[in-house]
Order: sequence, then structure tokens, then C-alpha cells
Amino acid sequence: MRIGLRLFFIGLMLALGSMVIGQQSDVIRGVVKDKDGKGVANVIVHLLNSNRWVVTDANGSFSFSGIAAGEYTLELTRIGYAAQTHILAAGQAGDVSIVLNDQSVQLDGVVVTAQKREEVLNRTPGSITALNGKEVQAYRLWNTKELTAIVPNFYANNSGDERNVVSIRGITTTSYDPAVAVYVDGVNQFSLDTYIPQLADIDRIEVLRGPQGTLYGRNAMGGVINIITKQPGNTTNGFAEVSVGNYNMQRYAAGIRTPLVKDKLFFGASAVYQTRDGYYTNDFNGRSFDDQSALTGNYYLRFLPSDRWAFTLNVKHQNNRNNGAFPMVFGTEEAFGNPYKLNQNAIGKMVDNTLNASLDIRYDGKGFLFNSQTAYQSNHRYYESPIDGDFSPLDAVEVINDFGSDWNKVKVFTQEFRFSSPTGKSSRMKWVAGSYFFHQQNPVKQATHFGEDAEMLGAPMTNFSTINTSTGKNTGVSLFGQLEYALTARLSLTGGMRYDYESRKLQVLGEFQPDGGDAFVTQPDTAATANFSALSPKLGLAFKLNDHSNLFLNYSRGFRTGGLTQLSSDPSQPPLYPYDPEYSNNIELGWKNLFRNERVRLNLTAFYTTVNNAQVPTLVLPDAITVTRNTGELESKGFEAELAAKPIRNLDVQYSFGYTDASYRSLKVSQGGDEVDLGGKKQLFTPDVTSMLMTQYSLPLVKEKQVSLVGRVEWFYLGQQYFDLGNSIRQDPYQLLNARLGVSSRKIDCFFWVRNLTGREYIAYAYDFGAVHLGNPKTIGVTATTRF
Repeated sequence: MRIGLRLFFIGLMLALGSMVIGQQSDVIRGVVKDKDGKGVANVIVHLLNSNRWVVTDANGSFSFSGIAAGEYTLELTRIGYAAQTHILAAGQAGDVSIVLNDQSVQLDGVVVTAQKREEVLNRTPGSITALNGKEVQAYRLWNTKELTAIVPNFYANNSGDERNVVSIRGITTTSYDPAVAVYVDGVNQFSLDTYIPQLADIDRIEVLRGPQGTLYGRNAMGGVINIITKQPGNTTNGFAEVSVGNYNMQRYAAGIRTPLVKDKLFFGASAVYQTRDGYYTNDFNGRSFDDQSALTGNYYLRFLPSDRWAFTLNVKHQNNRNNGAFPMVFGTEEAFGNPYKLNQNAIGKMVDNTLNASLDIRYDGKGFLFNSQTAYQSNHRYYESPIDGDFSPLDAVEVINDFGSDWNKVKVFTQEFRFSSPTGKSSRMKWVAGSYFFHQQNPVKQATHFGEDAEMLGAPMTNFSTINTSTGKNTGVSLFGQLEYALTARLSLTGGMRYDYESRKLQVLGEFQPDGGDAFVTQPDTAATANFSALSPKLGLAFKLNDHSNLFLNYSRGFRTGGLTQLSSDPSQPPLYPYDPEYSNNIELGWKNLFRNERVRLNLTAFYTTVNNAQVPTLVLPDAITVTRNTGELESKGFEAELAAKPIRNLDVQYSFGYTDASYRSLKVSQGGDEVDLGGKKQLFTPDVTSMLMTQYSLPLVKEKQVSLVGRVEWFYLGQQYFDLGNSIRQDPYQLLNARLGVSSRKIDCFFWVRNLTGREYIAYAYDFGAVHLGNPKTIGVTATTRF
């Protein structure tokens, strides 16, 4: 295996060495016109995979000078026109004419970075759903969980604490090491502790379905959510937005992007403040439960000292407050019998502060591209008032973790270096190679307090606390590379490999403390270390049927990292027990098409996935500690379809469909001291069907000012799914309706919207032990946006 890895990277280095370093300078020229042959001014023309962009003049003309020989892909965008990509060769005689069509009759061309470089979606050989900024706004997406069913075979939700559990094709997150990786502006959000689920000022969202281990590494075995926010450029622009709705919902968002020094230094900033009353009512005190507010910010400083160098400093934060972080009740009968009501004597007031900062350095060399990304993430999450561990009015069990700033604060440092093939296509080969390093510190201190009524729940005594302290330090490094080679003008071969190595250290201490007394040690301070490694290969074939139709066949492997079990009060679950990584193998066959002059896009995919050494979690109560064991094998297979169309002028139709059959080939777990065989049970958090149909019609009112009356309806169908390994907590198929009506113009929008129009009650999340959280009720609101 080591010999094969060495040969792969030797071959990669030879390929890099074969690239031409010195190339003759050339020019790209063109003119952008509308359908009547008139030049279109103020079109932003971006040279993909470079730091270079220009704006067309009054006649629609543009040019790039100092360009090496080869073919280049340009992205052209302007308000009122469909975004378009176009391939040009440097040094062509005369200006090349490019026609932009009105956005009412043609689909937007889509650019993605799924393979760590900018490429056209329809020509990228993989299962990818991409939403541009306009679509994110039209769907009214404020949180990543709202991508459910818009992306086929995608499900996400949470227990009320805004940490989304995500499932793609039956590969689901079951611990703090996710199965689906989230990247925001290229930064791996690493774990459920450090990511920001709020969506604001979005340029595009890409969801990569299936294992992405080769280029993205650990914890991307189900796929990747790639979120790209809007970055500043040479023009000053921005927005302000106000939303108000029921449950006293208020949301204020604003952003600005502007050059500080033209062509050299740019600044961007955006912020969102959102607040609402709780959807649940607490019968214990008659007040609303899960009142939430959050302040999210995103700040950019970008410096271009030359055409070849780019430096981007980015800082993001989210400060979340939740008075009632876990609005849950025991059992589906109680959840549906008394919807959105609970009875808890402890509130669980959550303070959740997240910070992400990164420095990106990019160099466009003659013969290669170089990227460096240095990132730091931190999350301090604690509860100013305890969590109700028994979800009842009893003074029985409370969970406490407010022990100061030194505890329950996760810190992560990451560094990636990446080299890739140059911007222009001058050979049959495209390549990328790099390295990745991370270090994570996770100090956790948590107490479980047993009160006056603890004996009613089986505790041996009352008025005492068990205190678990653990300090985790995780370090990892990886090397990766991927080659794409054009065997013929129509057929290309992709091969890739990644090697990951990770070392985990966990130190634990257990204490017992009676109320008013001193603590004494029950588990001496003990430490253990576990090391893991993984190889993540990829092999694919892509065949170009014609300029608008492409087939692909991929094999890929992903893995979720291993770890060490935490300390709990259950003597049958000893701490520091190592569990191994789990691995997925995926085969997919896909067909991508554009029809009718880019009025219709149809993508079809079939997939088959197996997961070996599956990590199966057990939630230990009342500690709320997850203990993980390798005890299962999972099989998942299914089909996906995505359709986007403009059948007539001003009418948009989108449809996505996903079918997943995910079940355990083998699964043996411990229940009540006995081993139980759950082989054949369905995977949790996985609807067997996801389906979404959207129709939107825009009726022009004032054509010259692009004023339109817009009506939109979204229909969602989610099939049967389960929330526990024994498949006893089940949600039957259900449907949801969203609607939107308002006026849109070039500068101002005003929309009335409603989500879950029929007020459907359904289980959004549940724990294996039976606590149930319902999905959001009917919400209505008005959003007004101005752009400048």
C-alpha cells in the first residue's frame, strides 16, 4: 500500500515537472451583445481560476492582456441577464462576439469549485447541486437545514440547539464528528462545535453528494456542503434587508462591498441579527420556550498587489442565545397530543459564541496555481442555567457545564497548501496536489446534578452531582493529489488518492460531590492515545456525448475518523475505549444534460454505497454522553433526478427527486445488558423519498425598470424515516407547502412569504431514548430588501 502511494505521488510530481513554465504572452478580446446585437455595458467578465476580472465598456468590449497560450473559461454576469460561461482561446484574431440572453428565457450558467478549481457545473463529473445567490434568496434560505429535499436525498435538522445533523444518501452524522463536511469560503468547519449554520450574503451553495475523501478528507464520507459568500470587487455595492413575522420574528441584514484602492485593496462586510419567540410553550411557568436571538457577521479585506498575487483576510462570527435549547418531550404520543407544549423546571439558557478566521494566499504562476489557507476556529458553548435532563417538571436531573472560559471551548487550527494546473487549458491534463494539517483542543467539564426527586427516576440517592472532566487533543496531517487526463476529445480519466494520519489523546477525570460538600475522585485522572490512518482513492470516467450532454462513472471512498470514548456514569461503558474509523465505498453513474438552448437542465444519477466498520452511537443518560462502537455494516442504494426549466418566458420550474434504500446488513447493539441483533433495520435520519417541486412566475409591470409581480409555490414531500436504530420512532410520509408573493425590481424587493402553509406537525428530530422535537410550525412574514 505504501509503495502504491509513493508511486502515485512520484507520477504526480513527474506530471508537474512536465508543465511548461515559460509561455508566450497573448491577449483575449471580446465583445458582449444582447439578442438584438447591441453592446452590453457593465458586464463583469471573470477569468476562471485566476485573480483577474474586467467590466465591459459602453460598447460591450473587454480584453485581458498578458495571457499565456491556451483555452480559458470566462464567466459573464450582469443584472437582468442569465449568467453565462464561454470558452475562448488566447491569441484569437479579432474580437469574439458573445451574446447574453435575458434571464427570463435562459437558465443561469453555473460555476462550481467541487474539484478545488472553478469549473462549469454541467462539465464537472460528479453529483452536485448548486444554488446561486438569487436562488438562495428566492427559496428564503436562512439556515443550512432548509436545504432539505431541495437537494435530492438530503435531510438536515436539529433538536432545537441549531447544530444540524445532516444525512446524504443515508450516510448520516451520529456524533460530533460529522459524516457530511461543511466548508464556508474554503474553510473546513471541522465539527458540530465550530460551524456556523446561518446563511447570509451568499454567492452560491454547492452540495456534493457521495464520498469526497480524496480532495476533502476526513468526515466527508457522505458528501460536502460548500458555501461561498459574496466577496468585494472593483464596484461598490451592497444591500439592506428587514424581515418581520409571527412569533415576534425580526431579522435585520445588511452588507457592503467596496474598493478602498481601485484594482488593489477591497473591503466587504455583512451582518445579520435575528430574534424570535419560542415555538414551544413551557407549562411549568406559562412562558414561551426556546426564545432565540443570534448576531452573525462576515468581514473581508482583500489585497491584490499584482495580477498574480491575492491575499484575503476573512473573519466570521456567530453569537447565539437560546432560552430553552432543547424543546423536547418524551414520546411521539405526547409530542403530537400536545404539540409545541412541554413541561420543564429547568430552562437550559444557552450561550453559544463561534469565531472563524482565515488568511488565503493565492499565486497565479506560469505553469501552476498555488493556494495557501490558514484558519483558526473557536466555539465556547455553555448554559447559564442548567439543561433539564429528565425533560419533566421533576427536580430530578439537570446538566450543568458553566465552569468558566477555560472549559467547553473548542479551538481548531488548520493549514492547507495546494498546487494545481494553470488557468488556461494548454494540455490534456488537469491536476491538483496538496497537504493539510489540523490541531484541535477540546476541554470539556460537565456536571450531572441529581435533585430532590432523583430517586423517582431510579437514582440511589438525592442532592448530589457527578462531574466528568475530559481534555481532548487531536492532530492530523494528510497528503492528496488528483489527476484528470483527456484520453480523447470526448473521454477523460480521473484518478486520485489521499493519505490521512490522525492522533487523538483524551484525558479524563471523574468526581462525586454531594450538595454543600467537597468533591472526591471516582475516576482517577487517566489518559489514552489512539492513532488512525486512511487511504481515500478515487477513480472516474467522463464521456462527452456532445457540447451539452455528459456521462460520468465514479468510484470513491470516504472515511469518518475514529476516536476514544468519553467518561460517563455508566460502569458498563468504560472511558478511553478506542473505536476505529468507518469507511464508505461508493459507485455512481450520472448523466448531465442541457436542452433547448439552455432552457432545460436535467441531471440523473444512480448510486450504490456500502459502509464498513460503521460507528454506532449510544447516548448514555443522564450524562448526555455519546459512546461509540464499531458494530455495523450499512448498505445504501438509490436514484436522483434534478430538473430546472424555463418552459415559457418568465416561468421557472425546478424539481428534485431522491430515493434512498439504506439499511444495516448487520447491527448488534447492547440493550439492557443483552446483545440485540438489529440487522435489516433502516438507517436513521434518512427519508426513503425526498421530492421538491417549485414553480415561479414573474409578471412584468414596468419593463424598463425591471419591475415584476412574482408568485412562487414550493411543494415538499418527505417519505418515511426513523430516528432510532430499533426503528420504533417513526415519522410517516408528509408534505409541506411554502409560498411567496411580492414585487421585485432592480433595486428593491418586497415579499410576503409563508412556510409550512398547512401547519403540518411532524417529527424533525428525536433521540434514541425517546425525546422528540417537532419541526417548525406555520410561519409567516414580510421581507423588504434594497440593493445599491
